[in-house]
Amino acid sequence: MPVRPVAIAVFVFGFLIEPLFRGETDLSQKVDQIFAPFSQANSPGCSLGVIRDGKLLYRNSYGAASLELGVPLSPDSVFYVGSISKQFTAASVVLAAEQGYLSLDDDVRKYVPELPDYGHTITLRQMLHQTSGFRDFFDLLHFSGLDASEFNSSEGILKLIERQKGLNNVPGEEWVYSNSNYFLLGIVLQRATKKTLAEFAAENIFQPLDMTHTRFYDDASAVVPGRAAAYDPGKDSNFLVDWSTTYAIVGGGGLMTTVGDLLAWDKNFYDNRLGKGTLVKELQTPGLLNDGKQSAYAMGLVLGNYRGLPIVEHNGALFGYRADILRFPTQKFTVVCLCNVSNANPEEKARRVAEIYLGAEMQSGSSSISAVDRGLPDPAPYAGQYLDPRTHTIYTFSASGGYLWAWGSELRRRDANQFYDLFGDVITFEESGREMQASLDINGEKYFVGSKLSEVPLNLSALQAYAGEYRSPELEGEIQLSVEHGNLILKIGSNSPLDLTPIGNDEFTAAGSFWIGFHRNKDGRESALSVSEHSARGIGFNRVASAGRSSAAPSASAN
Repeated sequence: MPVRPVAIAVFVFGFLIEPLFRGETDLSQKVDQIFAPFSQANSPGCSLGVIRDGKLLYRNSYGAASLELGVPLSPDSVFYVGSISKQFTAASVVLAAEQGYLSLDDDVRKYVPELPDYGHTITLRQMLHQTSGFRDFFDLLHFSGLDASEFNSSEGILKLIERQKGLNNVPGEEWVYSNSNYFLLGIVLQRATKKTLAEFAAENIFQPLDMTHTRFYDDASAVVPGRAAAYDPGKDSNFLVDWSTTYAIVGGGGLMTTVGDLLAWDKNFYDNRLGKGTLVKELQTPGLLNDGKQSAYAMGLVLGNYRGLPIVEHNGALFGYRADILRFPTQKFTVVCLCNVSNANPEEKARRVAEIYLGAEMQSGSSSISAVDRGLPDPAPYAGQYLDPRTHTIYTFSASGGYLWAWGSELRRRDANQFYDLFGDVITFEESGREMQASLDINGEKYFVGSKLSEVPLNLSALQAYAGEYRSPELEGEIQLSVEHGNLILKIGSNSPLDLTPIGNDEFTAAGSFWIGFHRNKDGRESALSVSEHSARGIGFNRVASAGRSSAAPSASAN
């Protein structure tokens, strides 16, 4: 139920709740409408907090913290917030640098000498800004056939990263998001300070800011009072449990917290109470690439623009948990949205909440009216998968009812053929020859340039030539390829089989998310393959066995 207006001012979580007059009540009712689908006892949902000028404007919780126990969400519900944790890891590293334990420009191998020498110095600062090149360990686990929820060994993840023979990019040359950076920073912090990340953050951040419900969950046996379970949507309006009490890897994630505690953290970006005074500036300074240009990623924070207003943001997602902190620094306005169901889309909801309060200060461009109704062309021709041949990464767009969707969110339209991504950067669609191309500009540079993919039919003999077993020494894992019902099927460990779609000469996509390219020996036979996702590029697999393979080279066919 919505929070009732109060007639007197009270203090909650250290923030003043101003009396709710009629205008504020109307705003809160509009906010409640955004979360109406979760306002029922048999649904998980979200907890919300809205703050401006250090004052809590509105707070409410929608849905259940536990469907099994019938416990509703409340302001004290504790959520796993995934990658929102990164800003706290970054803050811990910055504070450790202030205290003389380390320097942000140190070589990571000073603290983790087990890492390979890639021929380039990789600094802690590059890792904080996500420009190091380290492949993402979640992708590496996936390609190893391992489930993150069942793999709870920091030592095992470190060894997995150590085995990588290559990087995503030359350190400092480009921004590529990777959880390995922040996992390794947690190890650096522990080795430099002789305290775990959980201990250091508690002493230097959580306790000084009175964040009493917040911790880094690095002990799977720890009891977390008030922890909300997480869910996936199931069939017939039912839900499936999707949360882990055993996963305790911290650094890139691992933070348990509440809406109220995150509002206390947000307040510190204006009060700057921690350390010697450098923290707030460091966290919000954009990364600097080797060519002198800036990236949009600061330290555990993304710098962007929404409808003409600067924003600072980070989201988080793991298992069924979804979370977002959206800050408008000029307006001193922040929305915190923590959810325990995987289809909640808190980024989209946080923006809609911000529009309710800040709409008069924003530029036009709300996507609440479809393209068709606004007289703009239907975006349906832009829907599809796009492959960037330089990075072998794939972007996927879908269209429905006059809207274009990507990354689980409706994209705001800028022009007939241009849309904003979630952080205010521009995606442009245009035809080049007979192909549709999509490009994403970030800070004036082409971050992604891809052509729309179409399937290249292969006959059965051509598909069978790829079938077999492939092993990666970097992953110490195997993948199996087989032909079933006329399709090439990929099987990684115990994961569900995936259909591979041929898109070119020796190139396939899987589930619209990653790319596979085959390599041939001097005889023209398929001897190896590489797989690439956005955060783990160029992982090599060598062929060790085959099944029903043909010596004939694959060829395109209409059969």
